[in-house]
Formats: sequence, structure tokens, C-alpha cells
Amino acid sequence: MKLEGKRTAIYARTSTLDQATGLESQVRVLRLYCEQNGITNYELFADNGVSGTKASRPALDQMMAAVERDEISSVIVHSFSRFARSTTHLLSALTRFKQKNVQFVSLSERIDTNSAVGVAIFSILAAIAQLERDLIASRVKIGLENARAKGKIIGRRKERDSEMIRKLIKAGLTYRAVSSLAKCSHGAVSAEVSLMKKEAAAERKRLEEQAAAEKELRNFGFGETPKAG
Repeated sequence: MKLEGKRTAIYARTSTLDQATGLESQVRVLRLYCEQNGITNYELFADNGVSGTKASRPALDQMMAAVERDEISSVIVHSFSRFARSTTHLLSALTRFKQKNVQFVSLSERIDTNSAVGVAIFSILAAIAQLERDLIASRVKIGLENARAKGKIIGRRKERDSEMIRKLIKAGLTYRAVSSLAKCSHGAVSAEVSLMKKEAAAERKRLEEQAAAEKELRNFGFGETPKAG
């Protein structure tokens, strides 16, 4: 799948500098794949000695920038683990590739996003990414509850009546009036309002991400993203 004026990107990565042979092995396999499939116009992007958990990687960043400039027709990697730092990262990249009409091929997993299996894998990844987010949130919640059960104070001890402050704020009262009725400082009211805004923003972001994921799945011909529970 080569488009006029565009090139194929092949990406390789090793996590430590003493794995030069590992990088050479990946590059050799990627070049061989291109040769066997008649791909001559390709560019190598390689990160040597860079951890896969890093959000920013020089070569990967350069490749993604080329994708954004519509210079890339397809991306070929040795394996998912060499490319993405998490399922969520992989899903995000695949979504962007689809938007930019870029084919993605992972040799180890034998996945090609232009194939029926590739489309199905995208759906599975979306479900797994959501599950990862839910599990992380669940672990944090359980950890906090366990700490509180042992009598530990999480953060600073709150002196304010959060429930009362929220009800009064929603009723339209001024900060001064809320402060007087809830018997707390003006700063405590301001802090509670700030927390309310952060919670509302986080919920909006969660709903937007869920809607975006479901839209992508519908574009691929699937139903809504499976929800945990």
C-alpha cells in the first residue's frame, strides 16, 4: 500500500546501549520484509538504548512527526513491544494512523491493519485499554481505602464540611455566605470549588475519550466499546 510521494517507515528499538546486536537483528528483519514485498522507498527510524516506557523517544517522535506531515504511507515494526509503551499508547497510535490513512504492520504478531484480523485486533485493543484504565483506577481506590482502614490520613486532614459546601455552592450562594454557614474559611470554600471543577473536568474527559473510542470502533464496523463489569 504505497501512495504517490510517500514512503514507508520502519521502526526499531532496543532498551540498553549494549544491545547493538539486537537492534541490528531487528533492522535486518525489517529490511528483509521490505525486500520480499517490493518496498524500496523506505526510511529507518531507530532508537538505540531507549526504554520502551519513555513517553518521548527521538526516532519515534521524528517518525510520528513525518506521519503528521502526511509523508508516510505505512509503518512497519518488529513487534508491538518495540513500538508501544502500553496498550493505550498503541491504540492511540493506531487510531492516528487510521486517521492519516497509514497502514501499520507488526511482523512478530503478524498483524496488518489493512486486514480483517487487524481490524478485529483494533477492537480488542480498545477494550483492553479501557480495562487497563479501569484496573488502575480500581487499584488506586482500593489502596486508599486500605490505608484509611488502617487509620492513615491521606493528604491533609480536611476541616471543612465538603458535602455542605457543595450543596450551598450549587444553590448559588456566595463564598462569603457559604463560609459563614459551613463555619469554615473563605479559602476552604475556594479549595472545595476548585476540587469540584477538577472532578467535573476529569469526568468530561473520561466521557469524551469513551465517545471517541466508540466512534472509532463504529468506523471500523464494530459496536460500542465493551464496558467493564
